[in-house]
Amino acid sequence: MKDIRIRDLPVLFHSTDPKDMMFNLCLEVTKNASKASAIIIHRFDALEQQVLNALSFMFPRHLFTIGPLQLLLNQIEEQDGILNSIGYNLLKEETECLQWLDCKEPKSVIYVNFGSFIFMNKLQLIEVAMGLVNSNHPFLWIIRPDLVTGETTDFPFDLEVEAKGKGFIARYTCNEWGVGLEIVNSEDDNRVSRNEVEKQVRELMEGEKGKQMRNKASEWKRFAEEAAAPDGSSATNLEKFVNQVLLSKGPVLSKN
Repeated sequence: MKDIRIRDLPVLFHSTDPKDMMFNLCLEVTKNASKASAIIIHRFDALEQQVLNALSFMFPRHLFTIGPLQLLLNQIEEQDGILNSIGYNLLKEETECLQWLDCKEPKSVIYVNFGSFIFMNKLQLIEVAMGLVNSNHPFLWIIRPDLVTGETTDFPFDLEVEAKGKGFIARYTCNEWGVGLEIVNSEDDNRVSRNEVEKQVRELMEGEKGKQMRNKASEWKRFAEEAAAPDGSSATNLEKFVNQVLLSKGPVLSKN
């Protein structure tokens, strides 16, 4: 990974406190990785091949890329309701927004999601909100109850809200995968400006760069579907993981 900046990394790596709990947890996990029976990465090979090559050199015998899990899970046939309890999200899914989405034109709604671990203050929330509103494009914003630090989120705008999310490293999203735009204020990297949010949203929805990003996203979608197909890399790695790791201690007897 070339030219990585501090702001490109997850927030937990920004800490300068050697006693920071999350940083030390990641440090401990990293140190213990070589002792693990297997390392599973929720990615598919084409997405981060350079990084995977480096990791494969470090862990040559027990690295498995298995993803996207959603696509793999969708291929499993439902049997007697056994899989009804398996879902994709950490929090309860809210489906009330689907009826509202059905009334909108395809590819016309902006999906906003800060993931499961990102927090923001009230001022940042307001700036993002005003930038979205001023763009004059409909949007669906997933807001966790604890998104705003120090208080429960009580948002005044007429939004449909669903609680779920994931996150990505900014540099990869923008430069390597070509599916993101970085929202940065020229005066202060840590301050969100409603004008910059509005500008980037308009570029995403109306500009040439936004068109290129949508084409790139469709390409990555195709690669993900190929990886999760029965003979794809992720499906094959899942089978190897089961056979080489989970079943390595001996055969499993089944009753016919």
